[in-house]
Amino acid sequence: MLEFRPVLLSDKPWVDELLAHSDFRGCEYTFGNNFCWQNIYDIKICRYKDFYLLKNANGFFFPAGKGDIAEVISEIGRYCKNNNMPFNFTTMNKISMLTLKEMYGSRAEVSTNPDYYDYIYSYEDLTELKGKKYHAKRNHISRFSENNWTYEEINESNIEECKVMNDEWCRRNGCSENPDKADEICAVKIGLDNFNALGYKGGLIRVNGAVQAFTFGEQTNSDTFVVHVEKAFTDFQGAYPMINKQFLVNSVSGARYINREEDMGEENLRKAKQSYYPCFMEEKFRVKID
Repeated sequence: MLEFRPVLLSDKPWVDELLAHSDFRGCEYTFGNNFCWQNIYDIKICRYKDFYLLKNANGFFFPAGKGDIAEVISEIGRYCKNNNMPFNFTTMNKISMLTLKEMYGSRAEVSTNPDYYDYIYSYEDLTELKGKKYHAKRNHISRFSENNWTYEEINESNIEECKVMNDEWCRRNGCSENPDKADEICAVKIGLDNFNALGYKGGLIRVNGAVQAFTFGEQTNSDTFVVHVEKAFTDFQGAYPMINKQFLVNSVSGARYINREEDMGEENLRKAKQSYYPCFMEEKFRVKID
């Protein structure tokens, strides 16, 4: 019988092992994401043999791990029947979606929403910013470079300053009037409070000694690093492109791709993400099984 429960920090070793085996690229298939957002999205987890199972308010994630996938999917189906729940799957890649289509045929109703596709970029593109299409980014970075700035990796000596900046960013950007921003800031706080335990990598930029930007993330699969958080004040032109580049150049190595997550249908966020020219989008699908 499946028994779902909250995510604990002590789960990280076995969860990481099973996620690594499946090698999913989507930003949701990371332990840090599941831990930090669990209260907001009602995420619960369960281990079934060598599979990592997750569910949230919208349905089940496609199982990560190894073994008989038909067996574990059927087990989820029994769980839904016993608990009078819809047999729905959310947030999966195309291969996973086709697996469910093959298993259930016409019983499987597939839907998708591009607002929730992840933006995937070439590491080389984001670190080198070559060519005409990145001319504006290079100009912004040049303007920022005129300031008295320094870059540091996030560690015990400076993480409290990131927490202070996070609170101030929230105040300046009206989080108290925007539930989505308030939820995000809450998740960022949890990430900073548990930074080392979650195995995050992060960096910050100072201007005249004061923190003006910070970012952090984690490896999501064998070739992709996901940037979960990027915050900057706009007091100095170019702060966002500068922290983006400096973090990757100085603190992220061995990644072929950078996942900068979805735009959630927000027009300004979409324009910002498109301005870095993704090399492809990580499609996500939902499947309802009747």
